[in-house]
Amino acid sequence: MPRLPGDPSLAGWLLFSAGFRLPPRNREWVRHELTDAGWRGRTIGRLMVVMIPVCVALAFLPGPPWLRIAVPALALIASVGTVAISADDVRAARLKQHGLE
Repeated sequence: MPRLPGDPSLAGWLLFSAGFRLPPRNREWVRHELTDAGWRGRTIGRLMVVMIPVCVALAFLPGPPWLRIAVPALALIASVGTVAISADDVRAARLKQHGLE
């Protein structure tokens, strides 16, 4: 897929994934990211980028092996479920955050 006008750098995309506001030059990219077909999948993908390091850290906590697998799995399943259920609200908040309708 060709790059869109206003595509952020990798660092900008990671900041956007973590919930930060991008500069106005990225406005068209943000509009595409949050409104075009597949926006729900991209929203969950951004969540995965944030949650995978957290789940890896949880897996290294002390405890029996089953618990070291169950805790990160539960955290990942719960976070994906929460975002999937509230995706419309998350999208509305992100659009408002960037000054878009």
